[in-house]
This record gives sequence, structure tokens and C-alpha cells, in this order.
Amino acid sequence: MTETVQTTTPASASVWAPGTLWRRRDPVWLVALAVVAALAVLDPPQAWPSVTFTAGALWSILPFLLASVLIAAWTKATGLDQQIARATGGNPARVITLAALFGALSPFCSCGVVPIIAALLAAGVPLAPVMAFWLASPLMDPQMFLLMLGEFGWPLTLAKAGAAVGLGLLGGTVTHILVSRGGLTDALRPGVGPKCCAAKKSLRPEPVAWRFWKAAERRATFADASRDTGLFLLKWLTLAYLVESLMLAYIPADTVGAWLGGDVWWAVPLAALVGIPSYLNGYAAVPTVAGLMDLGMTPAAGLAFMLAGGVTSIPAAMAVFALVRRPVFGLYVGLGLFGSLAASLLFLAWDSGSGGV
Repeated sequence: MTETVQTTTPASASVWAPGTLWRRRDPVWLVALAVVAALAVLDPPQAWPSVTFTAGALWSILPFLLASVLIAAWTKATGLDQQIARATGGNPARVITLAALFGALSPFCSCGVVPIIAALLAAGVPLAPVMAFWLASPLMDPQMFLLMLGEFGWPLTLAKAGAAVGLGLLGGTVTHILVSRGGLTDALRPGVGPKCCAAKKSLRPEPVAWRFWKAAERRATFADASRDTGLFLLKWLTLAYLVESLMLAYIPADTVGAWLGGDVWWAVPLAALVGIPSYLNGYAAVPTVAGLMDLGMTPAAGLAFMLAGGVTSIPAAMAVFALVRRPVFGLYVGLGLFGSLAASLLFLAWDSGSGGV
């Protein structure tokens, strides 16, 4: 017995061991700390203003951040997220619109939606509604809607939400036409498919438990989702606001205004192209675009940056490329870029006609 006690390490001790702590450190937080440290060494007068700017921005967005975290945790605890995944199945002619709407409202990120897409395709769900859900999902969700509402107000937020649904409808319709003519067969790459019970659960979910707090397991799910979502949003928003403070400090306003502002015809396409390599994720893009708009970027160009970057962000594009065959991947990227530009130009025309937002 004594020997057992001496050789047994408590779970808490292993979690808090120095080596474990080092491995658990999040690179996003490390980058944020590195930015502050670099400022303290290279430009000390700018270090404290950047810290206070970040803290003030986080405080101003706090009500929307809390609301978004609670919504995301609620959908997981009640099982509503599985119903959202299930609703994308069925006949393409009847569910493309529903899939686009659910995609724009679903709490799935661009990478988190990939297992659901794999399960749907492997189970035989038609590609058209899957594409509609796929295109709309990374562009808008309840958390992002609330964050954008606090940062930009109603016009641009509603424009992005409408663009997410519009891109879903466009993608689903075009895909349905191509599939009905014999194209895009075998969308998944060989060997790709749902390999765990979690994927099957998303297709046969349990009934939604609206009063989730009555079950201990669902309460734990709510607590875990609140913590994970809250930390995820907090770290990316912290880094993004730091970047925004640097842009405000170092990027000449006249340069941004000349390239991405004004009435020049190429501001929107250029913003879309710039958004492809520089897009971090949907949440980090919100304060980043806010900073660019403070420097002269037009709302339409900001919309193009967020839409095109959301579809073609590097992590999401890598996951998509690993999942589906090249023609489907090419169609996904092409539809995303075309739809992003079309939606942004339409918003530009409306914005110009209404005298600005």
C-alpha cells in the first residue's frame, strides 16, 4: 500500500507539472505577449497605449462577447447543434434554402463544420444542400452577428448575414445544376468518411432538451462549452485588438484611404484579395476590419475582406482540400470568391445610393 501511494501521481499534479504547463500554453496568447514585449523593447512609448487600447476595446465589446458565449454553450447543451446538422439532409430541391439559413445561423466554425460535412456526404446527403450549408456556415453565426453588431452597427452586420445566406443559396443552386447534369460525382476523397460515433450522432440526434439544466451531463456540457468558447473568443479578440492598435499607430491613414477607400472601382476586389492571405478567423477579422475602416477602408471593402477571407482562410481551405476531391474544392473556392465580390459590390451600390451607412 505504501509503495502504491509513493508511486501514484495525483491527476492535478500531472496537469500542473512544469512540462505539461509549457505544452498547454496557447500560441495565440504567446504571440500576444510577444507583441507587447516587442513593443516594450522596440517602441516603449507605444507599448502602454496598445495595452490600454486592447483592454478598452475588450471592455466595450464585453456584453456582446458574453451573449455570444452563452448562445454557443446553449446550443451544445440542449443538443440543438445536432438538429442543425440533421436539417441539412434530404432532397436538394427542398432543403437548399433551409441549409443556407441554418448555415448562417449555426454555431459551427469553418473548421468545426468539416466533420459534419464529412458525415453528411458519406451518409449520402446530396452535395447541393451540403454546399449551401458549407458556404454559409463560416461566414456568419450568432456569436459573430452579436460581435459585429456591437462593432459596426446594423447595416454592415445585416449585409454580411444576408451575404452568408446568399452565398449558400448560390452555392447550393449551382451545385444542384452541375450534379443534375452528371458532374461532381464522388465528392469525398477515397477513404474519407465518418469514423466515429460522434459523426453518426449528428445524423440521428436525440430530441432537444430545452431544460438542459435538469441533467448533470448537459450542465457539464454547458460549462465546458462556455469556458472553451469564451477562451477562444477572448484570445483571438485580444490579439486582434493588439493588431488594430498597431495599425492605428503605424499604418498611414492616407495610404489605406488611397488603396482601399474612396470611390475607386478596385477597392472592393483588392480588399477581397488582401483578405485571402491576411485573414485570421471570423472573430479576429471583426476588430481588424474596424481598424482598417478607421484608417479609411470603405464598408463595402471591409465586407469583401471578411467574406472572401472567411471562405478562403488557410486553416479552413486546408481542411476542405483534405476532405473533398479537387473539382469540389475548386467549386467551393470559386463560388466563395465570386459570391463575396458580388455581395460586396451590391452593398457598395446600396451604400452609395443611400449616402453611406
